[in-house]
Order: sequence, then C-alpha cells, then structure tokens
Amino acid sequence: MENLLLDVQDLEVRYGDIRALKGISMGVQKGTIVSLVGANGAGKSTLLKTISSILSPTSGQILFAGKTLNQLKPAVVVNLGISHVPEGRRLFSDLTVLENLELGAYTSRSRPFLKKSLQEVYELFPVLRDRTRQIAGSLSGGEQQMLAIARAMMSKPDILLLDEPSLGLSPIVVTQMFELIQTLNERNVTILLVEQNIHQALKISHYAFVLKTGKITMEGRGKELLADPEVQKAYMGVLG
Repeated sequence: MENLLLDVQDLEVRYGDIRALKGISMGVQKGTIVSLVGANGAGKSTLLKTISSILSPTSGQILFAGKTLNQLKPAVVVNLGISHVPEGRRLFSDLTVLENLELGAYTSRSRPFLKKSLQEVYELFPVLRDRTRQIAGSLSGGEQQMLAIARAMMSKPDILLLDEPSLGLSPIVVTQMFELIQTLNERNVTILLVEQNIHQALKISHYAFVLKTGKITMEGRGKELLADPEVQKAYMGVLG
C-alpha cells in the first residue's frame, strides 16, 4: 500500500497468558479515515494503546512515517505526531477547559504554536471558547468529548487515534461528532477510529478493518463493508 503513514506488521500483544492481538498487520494511508470495528473484547482498544506505546508488543513492529515505535515512551510517540483520545476521555476534571487545552501542547513539537493552536481549536469547537474558565468536570458529556479531542489537537498530530468518541452521547451530539471527525480529516489530520456505532463509522471511513478475537477477519473500503451482508448481520443487527 502506497503512502502509508502508519504500518502495523504482524503485531502480537499479550496480557499475561492471554493473546489479545494475534499477528495483526494493517496500514493507514496519510490523509484518510480508517476504522477498526468489531465486538467488545476484539482487541481494538488494545491496538490503539500499543500504537501509542501505552502497551508493549510481544512481537511484531509498528512503523510511523517509516520510524519504528517499538520501545519508545508514550511522550516520545506524541512528539512524533500521534495523539490518542482514549475511551472515557481522561480529562483533568478539576482543571479548567483552558488548562486542559494548554496541557495538550506540552511537547516540544507543539509548545511554540500554543496560541495559534488555541485559536484553531476554538474555531473548531466554539462551545469551548465560551467555557474557557469552566471546570472540565462540570461540562456535559458531549462538551467533555469535544474537549478531549481538542486537547489532543493541541499537540499538532499527524494522526489522531479516537477510541469510542460517540459512546454515551445523545443522538444529536453523535451526529455532530461524526461531522467533526470528517472536518478534522479535511484539515489534513489522518484518523484511526475505534467506534461502536459501526454504521456511522463505516459511512465516513475510506477504509476499515474488522477485528474478531484479536485477528483481522475482513478489510475493505468503508462503504463496501457497510454493504456486506456478513458485516450487517454480525455487527448491525440486519438480516438477523
């Protein structure tokens, strides 16, 4: 595959005796939205955590822009241009919106652009501009998710890893969230998306991988997988 920004090669990850990922090989092309879909426990979050060096692989390797990520610390990975928005947001809930955003720009890569990045995220998330001095923990669920993504954008990533960004949000906010993901992509951010709303994820994805018990069982263009009867039956409650 040409123009690969992220290249995962034969990746295995274990939790003790349990093989969570079993020889995963996949790539993300620069400028695309790629989804990882599958049931809970399939290994999707484990893969994101391994890419961002929160977990260490047992074997295999991860290349980002041609550079191996194996053995690197998470802070180094962020500074290379990978930003991870984990499931559950993980905000500093006792700090203000502004303080959370400023902490997103702690790396040497992003620190010089702090003011410009703040302007950009406030343009993308006008509600956060209105809540600058508000304590993050007092925001609504949708606003907290926006803050988590905005904080990740402060690090000036080349690729954004999004883990379940629509989880627990109202239908209207879910729609806004997927529109936002597309807007970020239009601004040259490559996106690797883990999402339980499989229909919406595949609808906006250029490419997708289906994970089942730690293995990739299917892959293809988002719209092709969306139309696949097997995917519909297994993951979208269609034809069942």
